Amino acid sequence: MHHHARPKALAAGTILLLIGTTYGQTGPGGILNATDNVLWLRADRGAYTDAGATEAVHLDGVRQWNDASGNGRHAVQATAANRPQLFKNAANGMPALRFTKAENDRMVSTALTSAGRASVWIVARYSSLPSSNPGLLQGSSTGNALASDPALKHLGMWVSSAGSVWGRGIQSDGTTRNVPATNTLVPNAWYVLNANYDGSNILQYVNNAAAGTISYNGTLRAWADVAIGVQGGSEGWNGDIAEVVVFKASLNRAQRIILGNHLAAKYGTTLGAHDIYTQDQPANGDFDHEVAGIGRVNASNLHNDSQGSGIVRISSPSGLNNNEFLFWGHDMGQLGAYGVADVPPGLQGRWGRVWRVSETDTLGNPVDVGSVTMTFDLTGQGPVVAGDLRLLVDTDGDGLFADETPIGGATHVSGSLHRFTAVTALTHGRRFTLATSNMLATPLPVELLDFNAAPTPAGTVALTWSTATEQDNALFSIERSADLGIWTSVGSVPGAGNSSAVLHYAWEDGPGPGTFYYRLRQMDTDGASNLSPIAEVTVEGRDGASVFPNPANEQLRLRLPERATGAVRVTVLDLGGRPRRTMTIGSQGEPLPLVDVRDLPPGAYVLQVEGAGHFDALPFLVVR
Repeated sequence: MHHHARPKALAAGTILLLIGTTYGQTGPGGILNATDNVLWLRADRGAYTDAGATEAVHLDGVRQWNDASGNGRHAVQATAANRPQLFKNAANGMPALRFTKAENDRMVSTALTSAGRASVWIVARYSSLPSSNPGLLQGSSTGNALASDPALKHLGMWVSSAGSVWGRGIQSDGTTRNVPATNTLVPNAWYVLNANYDGSNILQYVNNAAAGTISYNGTLRAWADVAIGVQGGSEGWNGDIAEVVVFKASLNRAQRIILGNHLAAKYGTTLGAHDIYTQDQPANGDFDHEVAGIGRVNASNLHNDSQGSGIVRISSPSGLNNNEFLFWGHDMGQLGAYGVADVPPGLQGRWGRVWRVSETDTLGNPVDVGSVTMTFDLTGQGPVVAGDLRLLVDTDGDGLFADETPIGGATHVSGSLHRFTAVTALTHGRRFTLATSNMLATPLPVELLDFNAAPTPAGTVALTWSTATEQDNALFSIERSADLGIWTSVGSVPGAGNSSAVLHYAWEDGPGPGTFYYRLRQMDTDGASNLSPIAEVTVEGRDGASVFPNPANEQLRLRLPERATGAVRVTVLDLGGRPRRTMTIGSQGEPLPLVDVRDLPPGAYVLQVEGAGHFDALPFLVVR
C-alpha cells in the first residue's frame, strides 16, 4: 500500500464514523454529551465532497457534513449547484465551508430537540450582505427548514444588511419573538455567536459578550430540522461557517464561558468577554487544540467535569471557587512515544503531544482550584499496564520533562480508561503529558487519527485512514461485516513499522449494494493487535465497472455495470498503452471474474472494459 493516497470519489449515501463509547462530558469544550448535544458540525471533521473528505486539498462542493455529536444527524445537500465549498486554512489553520448567496448554498440536518431548552452556537464570518437578512441558521417545527413563514420556524440567527446580529424564536403558540440587534459585525472577521433559550428568555451572545435578549410568555416550539447557511428559504449567507453546535439544553453561565473559550482558541478569535484561556496565544506556544475546561461562576452556574473531543478528562476539583476556571489544550504533537527522547531517568518514552493549563479567575489572575482527577482514554494505544504509566508535569516551566519527577499511581478504571487521582501539580501555565516506564509492556505506539468509509460512484467503498505515529506496526487488516456479528478480512495493508510522521492510507473494496460495516485490525510485529472504531457505509447501485482490491498484489476482482449484457472484453494496459493481458468474460454474475496480476511488475496500470453499450477505463496499482 502506498502512503499519501488521494481519497476516492464519493457518491450519495449514509456515512457514519462511530468514535467509540461515550463517557463523561464529550461535547465541544467538554460541555455535555450526545444526549443533549444533538448536533455538532465541524469543518475539520467529516465534510465530504465528490473528491473525498476534509483530509484532501480541494474546493469541491460539500454534499454531506457529518454530525460529530454521535447522533448521526448529518447535514446534506443533494443538489450540486447548492453545495457550499470546503476551504482549508480559513481560520487559524482550520477549514470552513464557504456559502454563496448567489448559488443559494445551504445544508439541512434533522436536529431534533425538545421544546423546553436550546442553545445554538455558530462560528462564522461574512464577506458581504447581499440581502436584507442573510441567514446563518434556521430551525423548523414542521420538517421544512427552508420555510419562509415565520410561524413555521423554531429558532434562528441572521445578520441584517446593516451588519447587525438578529435572532428569532417561535413560541409553542406560534408567536414570533425576535431578539433585537445590539451588536454590529464587520466583514471578514470571525465571530463566535450563541443564542441560548433558558426556558423564559432567549439570550444572544457575540464573542461571549451579551448581544440582546427577549422574554417569552410561552415555551419555545419544538423543531424537526435545521438549515445552515440560509433563512426564510431564500436569504442565504455569503461567507464562511466553520462550526455549528446545537444543544437541546440551556447552558449555564460557566458552560457558556468554557465553550466560548474552546471555540475562540480553535479559530483564533478574541472574545469580547471572559477571554480566560490564554495558552492558545503564540507567545504561550499555541496550545489551540481540543481545549476543554471546568469552572464555576457561582453555586448555580458551574461545570466540574470535562473531556471534550480529546483524550484527557479532568474532574472533581477539590477547591473550585466562584469565578475560577481550569482550562487545558494541546499542541497537536504526536500521540505516541516513538522517537521522543525528553524523558526523566527511569522512563523509556513519553507522548510527543503536550498539554498546557490555564488556571485563573475571570479577570486572568492565577488561582488554585485544588486537586483534580485526571482520566486518560488510551483507546488505540496498544497494551497498557497501569503501573507503567507516569504523568509528567513541567513544574519549572522550561518546556522540558527530562528534569521532572514522574507522578505514578495510575489505576485502570475500565476498558481503555486509566486514572490519576488527587493531582495537585497542575497550576497556571504548566505543561503536562503522559509517559511509560516500560515500552515493551506499555508502548504507547500507534495513533490512529481517523478512519473513514465512503461510497464511490462506481459502487465500491473507498476506505481511508491516517496515523500520527507508529511503532512496530506490521500491517492493517481490513475487516468487513454485514451485521456487526460476523467479520471477514477483505484485505491487508503493510504498516510503516516505526514512524513519527503523519501517514495516509487508502484501500478500495467492492461489496456490492447494501449497508456494510468496516474496521481496521492493526497488527504489531509481535502479533499483538488493536481494533479501530467502526465505520458504516451504504452503497447504492453502480453506474460503471469497478475493480477491487485497489491496490492489488495477486488478483483483481471485476464488478461490471448493472446494464452490462453479453460478452465483455477486458484488457490490462501499462501506462505506455501496451496490452499486458486480454480476456473475454460473460455478463455480470457471481462469483466475480478474477484478473491475475501476480506476474506484473509493481506500478500503475489501466483495466479497459468494453461491452455492449459501455466502456470503462479503470486505473489500479500493483504493489508487492
